[in-house]
Amino acid sequence: MSRVQTLTVAVAGVALLAPSASSAAESIHLRPSRTEARRVTAGPAAGSALPTALAHVAVPHRGRVEPVARDGAREVLTRGADPGGSVTPGPATPGPDGSGSAIPDTATPDADASDATTTTGSATPAPTESGPSPSGSGPSAPATPAPVTAADLLARVSGCTPVSKGRYRKDRGRAATVPVCGTREAVYWKADMDIDCDGRPGRHCNAATDPHFSSSTAFAQSDGRALSSEKLPYVVVPAPSSLWDYREHGVRGGSVAAVVYRDRVSYAVVGDTGPADIIGEASHAAAKSLGIDPDPRSGGTPSGVTYIVFKDSRVTPLEDREAAETQGERLAREFVDSSD
Repeated sequence: MSRVQTLTVAVAGVALLAPSASSAAESIHLRPSRTEARRVTAGPAAGSALPTALAHVAVPHRGRVEPVARDGAREVLTRGADPGGSVTPGPATPGPDGSGSAIPDTATPDADASDATTTTGSATPAPTESGPSPSGSGPSAPATPAPVTAADLLARVSGCTPVSKGRYRKDRGRAATVPVCGTREAVYWKADMDIDCDGRPGRHCNAATDPHFSSSTAFAQSDGRALSSEKLPYVVVPAPSSLWDYREHGVRGGSVAAVVYRDRVSYAVVGDTGPADIIGEASHAAAKSLGIDPDPRSGGTPSGVTYIVFKDSRVTPLEDREAAETQGERLAREFVDSSD
């Protein structure tokens, strides 16, 4: 064969091996880098614009004209805005070389990328150790019990098991008709209310307003001074005698008492002692809290008052009115709910 013929055959063979001009692009698969593989495994970061996996993308041959969309921008796959994490086509962001390519022409596979699981949908975040999120289905806090009413307490002391060895008078010269009753939790009696204005002098309780005024009380407050009848609700117990000794029944200065009158309940402390044969007396503040006239001369009420003293209770310091109310409410609830 001549040299010319040989050259012609060689040129023709090269032409057969060249790619077709009609093939504008070939499909290759881009493996994600190690960084992207870890990002897919851990779940998409907030605000990330990268898809969780890269699909097959048509990459044009070098030097070929790239297919473009109708608006002149080459279409690539970008993260969509829908919450399901779907991938939607959109215009590419121009690259550093100004070519508009958001994906490089070639991709170097990462040797460790094959260890990661690649998905084409949104990645599920890995479980955390923070515990279950509050869903409102957990146990609710126990409901606060309703306050104890006067009716609750009166129903609880409707009967009487006497603990005194006899009965007390309401006032001097009157018949002895009032026993001291008791249960396992409390002692109680039903009588009148006279106003005890003894203790530290004040505007309403002093020698001028009360002809029987005394500047001392049987029990003192934490600083050693007498109690204030005007400020502290307290009840008076009979002085110890053969008739009844309050000390033998868990009662002492500072013991918590519930005083009931009509539909009202007031919590007080044991603050003073009175005559050994008379019962039914409370401070100016105790009377006022129950809506009873607290005037030491003309106030008080002739009947209808129930005194309940809780055994082995004590307010410290004795003059703490708020503590008396808190303990009183709790003890009253326990007393009403008990079966004794």
